Amino acid sequence: MAGMALSAALSACGGGSRQDANEPNRTFHVEVTTATFPASQRLAQHTHLVIAVRNSGSGTIPDVAVTITDPKYGTSVQAFGKYLNQPGLASHSRPVWIVDQAPEAGGCAYSCQSGGPGGAVTAYANTWALGALRPGQTAKFDWALTAILPGKYVIQYEVAAGLNGKAKARLAGGAIPKGKFDVTVSNQPEQSYVTGSGQVVKTG
Repeated sequence: MAGMALSAALSACGGGSRQDANEPNRTFHVEVTTATFPASQRLAQHTHLVIAVRNSGSGTIPDVAVTITDPKYGTSVQAFGKYLNQPGLASHSRPVWIVDQAPEAGGCAYSCQSGGPGGAVTAYANTWALGALRPGQTAKFDWALTAILPGKYVIQYEVAAGLNGKAKARLAGGAIPKGKFDVTVSNQPEQSYVTGSGQVVKTG
């Protein structure tokens, strides 16, 4: 769960200020207006996981964030990966999807254009943050992904209002804003060809 991940976060490296400095200890109300990820996918298929969060309260959220978690292992498994129960491995995570483009405030800037993690990445495990969110505004988290491992998977997400657990995000009824996607990745790769006019046509 993101709450556990945020409380066990790493401090940012170097001499810069912490991303969670001066975070208020209060609750902020949000609404998840969009949460989409295709339930049926194919190997090598390019897809988008999109989560849109609206500030439905009266105060400015200090740093709206989303954490991607494994249903059993939490953030000990890399985002969009699976756990490998094999002794002697340096890492027990194996990617299921490659992140082609991570969320970025204001669009894809230099980091994500260069194949980097993007400006929204944080020092917290599997967590991206898009900064302050004023009342009535909506933040859109958009991951461009490519499936590279067939199988059945569950991707969970949880929304936070800050990075150290003091600023809490809650739905109107008081529940933690979270959800999951049940996804099947077929071992049949997506097929496509390019027409004479340069148009890419997908054939299933």
